[in-house]
Amino acid sequence: MNQPEDSAASRLRYLNDYLLEHPVTGPTEGRTPTRTLSTPISLGTLSHIDASVREVIAHTRKANPAAGQAPSQADAIYDWARQHTEHADDEVQQRAAVIEYRQYLEHAIRAGDWRKVIRPLRCPECRCLGLMWTQGRALCTNTECVDRDGTSTTVTLARLAHEHIAGRKKLRQVRTT
Repeated sequence: MNQPEDSAASRLRYLNDYLLEHPVTGPTEGRTPTRTLSTPISLGTLSHIDASVREVIAHTRKANPAAGQAPSQADAIYDWARQHTEHADDEVQQRAAVIEYRQYLEHAIRAGDWRKVIRPLRCPECRCLGLMWTQGRALCTNTECVDRDGTSTTVTLARLAHEHIAGRKKLRQVRTT
């Protein structure tokens, strides 16, 4: 199936292609040199791809135990999941959409594209734009958006994905009425 140019599948395909075309062949900045040969691929990226695929497969099989064989190409996993959960209830489909969108964000961040995917999202607390990615969380840049301790609000990718998918669902409901 054709995927939008900027989707979770296209981001996963990019990571997979990058992993194969540009393997890590030596120490990278911030790492201490070792006496052993380095692995010719990025194990972190490989592990990320594997975990993403396993999560989608697990969710799909939980919703539809008769889902059949998962595709061997990593980026085809999202189409496979949608196809095998299309008759599931709304909650299962929304959870699948949240997983896919969260993974889209993760894939983009892993590829160094956090500005393109995090900045356009609104802070779930104050609804302003201008989130930044820092230390594994999205940070709200609004100086008045703080938590109980007085520190800037930070949000997980899971919450951003949930808010995004729930917002799209509300928008579709409003348009149909």
